[in-house]
Amino acid sequence: PVTDGSRELHSLCAQLEFLLQFDLKEKRSFFGQRKDYWDFLCHGLARCRQEHEGIHFVTSLDKLKTPVGRGRAFLRYCLVHQQLAESLQLCLLDPKSLCEWYYARSPFLSPQHRAEILGSLYELDCVTFHLTL
Repeated sequence: PVTDGSRELHSLCAQLEFLLQFDLKEKRSFFGQRKDYWDFLCHGLARCRQEHEGIHFVTSLDKLKTPVGRGRAFLRYCLVHQQLAESLQLCLLDPKSLCEWYYARSPFLSPQHRAEILGSLYELDCVTFHLTL
């Protein structure tokens, strides 16, 4: 199993975060706080009209104050529960929404790159992650 001390885990999470932040449009909340990939994930999963357990879990953690911190916790939650590929795929289903959140260089806007990314993430479902949530 992959644990918190694994160098590969840190590299994987950094790459995932880079992908999710790459060419992300700058958006602001009503109070002026900059939105991040956490907000994109919440928006995408909310469109599915069913509450995602990972979103519920992360929002219940009082210690997490920033969108980046919440996003990182969500990625870890999804890795532990083998839900990362499915959760991201649900967020990537609506091309119009993707264009609202990402500029043209984002790999998520390319059907070929999107399929390659999701295919790699689905391969992670057979890896056991024992991470501190």
